[in-house]
Amino acid sequence: MSHRATLTPQMLQYAEKFDDRGDIRWMPYLMYFHAAGHRSDVVNTDRLGFRVSEGPDGQKASVGGPGPDGPVRLLAGSSTAFGIGASTDGDTLSSYLWSKHAPSLPWLNFGGRSHNSTQELLLFTLYRHLLPQVDEIVLFSGFNNLGLSRLPASVRGDSGAFFNCNDFSGQMEELRARNRKASAGRGLFGGRKKEAAEPAGQDLRVPELAEQIDLASELTLRHLDSWRLLAEGMGAKLTFVLQPLATWVRETPAPQEKLIFDELDQISNFGEVYGDISSMSARETYSKELQAGCERMGVRYLDINPVIADAIGKDDWLFVDRIHFTDEGHDLVAGLLAKELELS
Repeated sequence: MSHRATLTPQMLQYAEKFDDRGDIRWMPYLMYFHAAGHRSDVVNTDRLGFRVSEGPDGQKASVGGPGPDGPVRLLAGSSTAFGIGASTDGDTLSSYLWSKHAPSLPWLNFGGRSHNSTQELLLFTLYRHLLPQVDEIVLFSGFNNLGLSRLPASVRGDSGAFFNCNDFSGQMEELRARNRKASAGRGLFGGRKKEAAEPAGQDLRVPELAEQIDLASELTLRHLDSWRLLAEGMGAKLTFVLQPLATWVRETPAPQEKLIFDELDQISNFGEVYGDISSMSARETYSKELQAGCERMGVRYLDINPVIADAIGKDDWLFVDRIHFTDEGHDLVAGLLAKELELS
């Protein structure tokens, strides 16, 4: 049996419905979202696909399900905010914040697996109308934009690349090819159809590291400014937290992490996929750009990576892969968030 299956058996259930290689639920506008009404011992979602948060005394709440009438707090972001890696719904960041570290108000899980900042913002605008009064929004994000900034300009477009974009583009091109074949030879009014012009040359160049960081920072801050306007209109406090990456927290992983990382690298080499952005120096540069942008727009900013690094020992096991936490990791980071953001 693999180290991953032995050490993190819950990941097998995530792989079925909550993985790019699993059963993807394609959606209009968002492109994709979680399976709706999913039930298991590991992860449960409501009628819309939002994960259920658990609070004190067995309380449960979600964006699309039964929830509190009064003020709430939101944890938004991508798969780390959603809680990939947690062995139950009660072991996610939002649940630990609600049940243990900042329980004065309920926390709703607004995370979207594999979402970039465009999708995170769109998800909020699509479902904001379901929320009661919101007191606090913590946007726990930042890595996906940086990872996707490695893709060529022809893929990134104006609003950034998204995961599975090659699958989407390939399917669309197949559809266009079938349509061209079906209508070949005749124009709109029956005349002979002219040959289509060859598409202009596409920029397939992979950006240099500095350009990747600039692209990701600009896109993240552009969408964060829209979050700011929405939060101000709702009377909610907004904080942007640069999410952790295992290699941004420490250079040498814990023993269990090394076993898992080595096994995962046999499937998809992390260094080849993400290159230099996984380095400490890249994180520092990226964080400085994000912090400067947050200061300009008056949004509170926290880089949680050095905070975690100061709080752990060399053998503390935090990650089930390089981006998602163990249960103990979720608990630790939720406590650090509550302390750093002065949440009660």
